[in-house]
Amino acid sequence: MELANEILFPEVAALLEEGHTVTLKAKGTSMMPFIVGGRDSVVLQKADRVAVGDIVLARLDDGRHVLHRVTGLAEGGKVVNLMGDGSIRCRETCRRSDLLGKAVQIVRNGRTVDCSAAGERRRARLWQALLPVRRYVLWIFRKICM
Repeated sequence: MELANEILFPEVAALLEEGHTVTLKAKGTSMMPFIVGGRDSVVLQKADRVAVGDIVLARLDDGRHVLHRVTGLAEGGKVVNLMGDGSIRCRETCRRSDLLGKAVQIVRNGRTVDCSAAGERRRARLWQALLPVRRYVLWIFRKICM
């Protein structure tokens, strides 16, 4: 089922706030290669604690909602810096209060990936370190997998 974002996200926020988990089908390319839109789903829970490397669902000041990785925390954790894994330079900032949820699992081709697993977090750190050459790696990924 597809719903307009202005209907979907307030409901998602309410369910997460009540302590439920929510599974959403990913759209777009901003989190490639870790999350591929149209193929992968993301299991979210309330974002009680967030750390650098976590994948979060955030509401930005312009009203958009993004599922991006936390790249930094500022002002004692009140400001969250975000960047999509599929991006080479676009970064966003939001307030901690604008985080709707945190990804705990990625469902990929029927297989579940634990976002907090040591191997998954290592891959994310390596990907962040590859930022200077990410453009080329993403180009190869798109040619092979898309």
